[in-house]
Amino acid sequence: MKGNLYLIILLLSLVGFKSSSVRTISGTVRDQLDGSPLPGVSVRVEGTTIGASTDTKGHYSLKIPSNEVNLVFSFIGYETLKVKPGKTDRLNVTLKQSKSELKEVVIVGYGTQRKQDVTGAVAAAPTAAMQAKVSGIAIRGQNNQVYTRHILIPDHNTESYKEITENGFQNPKDQALSTFAVDVDGASYTNLRRFINNGQLPPKDAVRVEEMINYFKYDLEGPKDDKPVAIHTELSSAPWNAQHQLLRIGLKAKEVKTEKLPASNLVFLIDVSGSMSPENRLPLVKTSLKMLVDQLRDKDQVAIVTYAGYVTLALKSTPGSQKAEIKNAIDALGSGGSTAGGAGLKMAYQVARENFKKEGNNRIIMATDGDFNVGASSDKDMEDLIVQERESGVNISVLGFGMGNLKDSKMETIADKGRGNYAYIDNITEARKAMVTEFGGTLFTLAKDVKIQVEFNPGKVQAYRLIGYENRLMAKEDFNNDKKIGGDIGVGHTVTALYEIIPVGVTSDFTGNVDPLKYQKSEKKPDAAISEEVATIKFRYKDPHSDKSRLEQVVQEDKPISFQSTSADFRFASAVAEFGMLLRNSEFKQASSFDKLISRAKGARGKDDDGYRAEFVRLAESAAMLSKGMELAKDSD
Repeated sequence: MKGNLYLIILLLSLVGFKSSSVRTISGTVRDQLDGSPLPGVSVRVEGTTIGASTDTKGHYSLKIPSNEVNLVFSFIGYETLKVKPGKTDRLNVTLKQSKSELKEVVIVGYGTQRKQDVTGAVAAAPTAAMQAKVSGIAIRGQNNQVYTRHILIPDHNTESYKEITENGFQNPKDQALSTFAVDVDGASYTNLRRFINNGQLPPKDAVRVEEMINYFKYDLEGPKDDKPVAIHTELSSAPWNAQHQLLRIGLKAKEVKTEKLPASNLVFLIDVSGSMSPENRLPLVKTSLKMLVDQLRDKDQVAIVTYAGYVTLALKSTPGSQKAEIKNAIDALGSGGSTAGGAGLKMAYQVARENFKKEGNNRIIMATDGDFNVGASSDKDMEDLIVQERESGVNISVLGFGMGNLKDSKMETIADKGRGNYAYIDNITEARKAMVTEFGGTLFTLAKDVKIQVEFNPGKVQAYRLIGYENRLMAKEDFNNDKKIGGDIGVGHTVTALYEIIPVGVTSDFTGNVDPLKYQKSEKKPDAAISEEVATIKFRYKDPHSDKSRLEQVVQEDKPISFQSTSADFRFASAVAEFGMLLRNSEFKQASSFDKLISRAKGARGKDDDGYRAEFVRLAESAAMLSKGMELAKDSD
């Protein structure tokens, strides 16, 4: 009895310790010189994704996991401050202006430009939208000279996402073929994870369901012959509508040992503009790229190109054996100035061409927040530039960093058009995943221009819908046209695509009807010949150094299995897709629910050595609470 009492006391003490270890800390950030509050300051818990920004009065508030963490305060034009809060719940700080930065910076509208880039100063009355963002912060340089008394602080971020028009149901009698390029990117998932972990739901156009699904690895069997890719299918019921079916198409690229991979000619293209100064940008870029340097072999080589207001070759092409020299060049990088991204890309391609390795892996690795503001900068400018350069045989991988001004649309365009991939790096764990764990898949293309085309049998399928891939759709004629590029698959990559199918005979509001035509006869199209096939799946790909594609195909028979009998991967992928539909508030979500998808994902975690699936469950639980909170707020209004 006495032993039980000691045990109870111990447990109570541990519970008390745990609850008290997480607490809220708040305070005000001010200018050290004149004491004015600083809005827009980034306040982050070092080494985590926990963070907040100061409001218009310089106030901040965030939860910290323990007393031993460091809070990092960063703001463009000011020296970064690192403080250990200790036991206090109130922490006011002042930031010191950076002389090296402030004497060169002039505030213009919503951004900053180097002083030498500004030919004159113009004071204009702010628009109605801008008036709410005027703050009375004094920006001073040396000798206490005031460059401007007021700057415009946006009350919302300036992140940009390509608009997505969600795929609808198609009648196979009218649209028998569905064609798209594969996509192995996972940027959308890590980006929306960042939103949710910071306490808000992501904008719906930031949610690309295919990238959410393909963030995770799946246990698919690789090719047994000399082919680079194997294809698999699985058919069952749709968990959000038992009358519908869900078809999974899975591709698995061949595994190749690192020592057998071809030599690499890499160019690190690094954004060192002023917007990259916060801790979660250039400092994280440096750490991430140094991880990659550790993976290089002696036969590999790396050059470094940086861009801000101008472009610089920071390191000529250097063998992978000289890791210390490469890392020293990375450590020496500093941030400041405007962002000439287009010019940086041109030089990076030039350097890659000059050191081109025939039969090798020639690739640019671009690290940026995508916020170009000098020279060619629009999404269309980037697309035109990449289309012109990609025929050189140099691919590009894009690593996105930062928040608040993330230009997701631009970085996705660069990767898609440049035969590359796009990852969003929000913390050191994600950097390790991209640079170490998935080193081969990230850098080494095994099959390029991969396209999938599915022909549905109208005798079995009343309607079908491709879930996601809206930005990767292709015309049916593009499938056989080798001049039209598809997506690339790297070493060991898995790719999953899901189709929701409405079988023949099922009553559905999604199928619709059309009135008879007035000026021509509406001839009834005959049903397909009697067949037990639901669909034929074809995919094309090219070898990395070939311009001629190969064709493979498989048939999916009308033999759906019960949902309980499906693979863990099938059930987990369906949970991720359902999560995406809820985040987008999709018109096709039907009976989707957070509770059901969370339960299904928990039961389909499988081996999960890296813990990514367990993390997804926690993320979905957080999103469920945020969604419920938004609904309660709407009801109270």
